[in-house]
Amino acid sequence: MAKILVIDDDPLICLTVEKVLRRDGHEVMTASGGREGLEQAKQLQPALIICDWNMPGIDGLEVCRQLKSEPRLNTTFFILLTARMAIQDRIDGLNNGADDFLSKPVDLGELKARVGAGLRLHQLNQDLRLQKQRLEDELSEAAAYVRSLLPVPMQGEVAVEARFIPSSQLGGDCFDYFWLDANHLVLYLLDVSGHGLGAALPSVILLNRLRSQSLPEVDFRQPDAVLTALNQSFQMDSQNQKFFTIWYGVYQPHSRQLTYASAGHPPAVLLTQTSEAPQLLRTPNFPIGMVEELEVYCSTTTVPAHSTLYLYSDGAYDVQHASLAWGLEDFIRLLAEAQPQTDLDQLLDRLFAQFEDRSLSDDLALVRANFK
Repeated sequence: MAKILVIDDDPLICLTVEKVLRRDGHEVMTASGGREGLEQAKQLQPALIICDWNMPGIDGLEVCRQLKSEPRLNTTFFILLTARMAIQDRIDGLNNGADDFLSKPVDLGELKARVGAGLRLHQLNQDLRLQKQRLEDELSEAAAYVRSLLPVPMQGEVAVEARFIPSSQLGGDCFDYFWLDANHLVLYLLDVSGHGLGAALPSVILLNRLRSQSLPEVDFRQPDAVLTALNQSFQMDSQNQKFFTIWYGVYQPHSRQLTYASAGHPPAVLLTQTSEAPQLLRTPNFPIGMVEELEVYCSTTTVPAHSTLYLYSDGAYDVQHASLAWGLEDFIRLLAEAQPQTDLDQLLDRLFAQFEDRSLSDDLALVRANFK
C-alpha cells in the first residue's frame, strides 16, 4: 500500500481516481487546487502525486517545480494529468520535474499501469537512497576508525602534531611518528592510491605493520631498508592494483641529522631560521608497489635548532575546482608564510580560504614537527 495524492480542481476526476486506486489498496488523499496540494504534499510526503496541469491559481507545472525542489519530496513520483498532446508541452513538463503524463480523459487501465510503474520507480529511488546513506555511514565509521589509530601530539625535544581531514569518499592517507630509541625518531606519511574502503584498509594495515615494526629483518632506522621491504611485500599485482606513496624519515637529535627517503610522495618542507627559502626534501624513487625491483635512494640533511618540518598528502593542493588556480607551489608558500607558533587549525583555515568551499576531493593529512 502506498500514499498517493490526487490534485485536481474537478471533483469528479478526484473521486474517480480515488475510488480506482483505493480498490488496489492504496491510501489516497485529494486536494482541490495547487495551493492545497502543496500543503498536503509537504505534510503527508506521498510516494506518488497525480496532478492536473491546468488549474486556477497555482497550476500543475508550478506545483511540480516547487515540490521537486523540496529535499524530502524530490523522489516522489509526479504524474501530470493533461489533455495537452504537443511535444513541446511534454518537454516543458519534463524540464520542470514531471516524471510521467496521464492523458485526459482518463483511461482507468492506463491510470493503474502508470501508477504501478511510478511506484516501482519510487521504491527503487528509496532503495538507492537507503544504500547511499548506508555507504556514507560506513565511510564515516571507517574515517573514525582511521582517526582513532593516528598518534596523539608529541611533546619534548621534538614537538609533533597533526591533522587528518577525510574527504567525502575517504582515501588512503595515514601517518605516524614515534621514538625507536632515545636517539631515533621516525616520522612518516603515506597515501594509498584510490578512494573508499579499498584505499583506507591497506593504509591501516601498513600503519600497523610499521608501528609494530613487523617487517622481518629490517632496521627501521634505515629509510631505504624500510621502503625496500615495503615494496617487496606490497606489489600492485597482489594488492588489487593498489600502490602507495610515502615519505619516511629518521631524525637523530644528538647529531641533528635527518635521514629520509620518499617514494612518489610530495616533498617534505623544512623551514629554518638560517634560510628564507624552504628546503624541499624528497628523493627520486618510484611509488611503492609499482616495480618489483626498487632501488631506493636516501638523503640526509642537518636540521638547525628552531626548525619546522611539514609532511602532507596531495589533498592539500590537488583541489578539483575548475576556477581555482592552486597547486603545490601555492601550498608550500602558505606553509613558508606561517609562523612556527601558528595553530594548525588556523593554518588549515587559511588553506580552505583559498577554496570555493571546504569540500575536499581527497583526504588531507598534515604533520608538523618543531625542533627545539
